[in-house]
Formats: sequence, C-alpha cells, structure tokens
Amino acid sequence: MDLKLKNKVIIVTGGSKGIGLGITESLIEEGAIPVIISRNKPSAEAVVKELSTKGHKLGYAIAELTQPEQCENAVKQIIKKYGRIDGVVNNAGVNDGVSLEKGNYEDFMESLKRNLVHYYLMVHHALPELKKTKGAVVNIGSKTSVTGQGGTSGYAAANGGRNALTREWALELLPYGIRVNAVIVAECYTPLYENWIKTFDNPEERLKEITNNIPLENRMTTAKEIADTTVFLLSEKSGHTTGQLVFVDGGYTHLDRAL
Repeated sequence: MDLKLKNKVIIVTGGSKGIGLGITESLIEEGAIPVIISRNKPSAEAVVKELSTKGHKLGYAIAELTQPEQCENAVKQIIKKYGRIDGVVNNAGVNDGVSLEKGNYEDFMESLKRNLVHYYLMVHHALPELKKTKGAVVNIGSKTSVTGQGGTSGYAAANGGRNALTREWALELLPYGIRVNAVIVAECYTPLYENWIKTFDNPEERLKEITNNIPLENRMTTAKEIADTTVFLLSEKSGHTTGQLVFVDGGYTHLDRAL
C-alpha cells in the first residue's frame, strides 16, 4: 500500500533503537524522510550512516529531551535543514521505576520530564510547521496508563498524560486539519525490555509467563508491528482518524487473559 509519505519529513524521538528504530525503518520503506532525535550522537550517526549507504534519506538532531532549550534547538535545526515538518512521533521514554513507596518528589518530577514533558515541547515547537503541512502527530504510549504495573508511579502518570494530551491536541488542532493519535504498547521485546527481564532471578521463566498471557498467538508484539501502525496513522490513508488510542498489543490489555 502506498501511504503517500514520500519525502515527508517526520521527527522520531528516540528513533535510533528499539521501537523508535522500527518506526524509522518503516518510514523509510514508505519513502519518507525520518529525522531521529537522540541524545546519543554515536548511536544516531551509526543508524543514519548504515541506512544512508543503502540509498535511504534520513537525518538526525542531537538533544537531551529533558532540557527544554535542546528540544527547541533540535526542531529549529530540522526546519533549517529541511524547510518543513510533516509529522512528529513522540516515542522516547523509559520505564524508570519511580514508585510511590520508595520514590520522592524529585524523582517523580524527573520521571515526568523523561517521559511526558518533551512530548509537549516537541509538538509545541513543531506546530507552526505542522499547521502549514496539515501534518500528523503520533504519541507512543504504554498499557501502564490504563492497567497500572506497580512500582512505577512516574511512568504510569506520564503515560496517562500522553493519552490525555492525545485527546486534547486532537481537539485543539481540529481547525488546522492536524490529526493526533496514540499507539499504546503492552509487551514488546526491545533492548530496554530485555534489560528489565534480566533483573529477575529466572528471566527466561518470567518471560515465558508473560508471553503465555498475551492472547493473540502467545507472543510479544514486534517493533515492526507497532511501527507499521504508527506510520499508517501518520499517513492520509488514516485521514479521518484522530483522538484515538490504538492498542497494538495482541489483545493483552483488554481481552481476558485467563483464556
């Protein structure tokens, strides 16, 4: 399917690894120009170099997303280089385990900065360009916003905020024809997920317990599956879809896992 994304400039935060890399690669498949925003210059450079040698168009900007001025500067660099922004994928974040019992005010606020505030900042600074292009926004979220997880108050609160901002922005940006949706992730095996699994005494057993509870095919969702849905929501093929929370999770969040 031609999603008509050829040469569209799409910002992807955290686009050099995990789900973000999957989104970058899916955008490339559709002929778009993904621009990775990462704090890790070697990682971003390596991805851009590898994919560029295959004839693909993409770029990167370096920013520590917890720093407001760096978010603004990254967007300015992209506008200066490409002259337009057609979409924003807010993806970067980390399940940092800031809990109610063992956390504190500083940790909680830092978790919000790591996982929510830059979602606002990226779209805020890109908005003038998105108005010109009638672009689209996709926020990547987590099931923790609706199921909880335990021991991760900061991350859960941030994801609740991502969901709320998705609906708020979809409403606020109606006059400009800018669509805003969210893709909600449950169990997807990324490098960060692997690191979390390794914290258990019996990681392989714990992983099997989780996958056995994923209703559709008893397997993890792939980064590719999340990425393809994200790219579809960026495209005009989803032209009358806005304000939606799309769960790409094999039924994990809403289906009866006892089955």
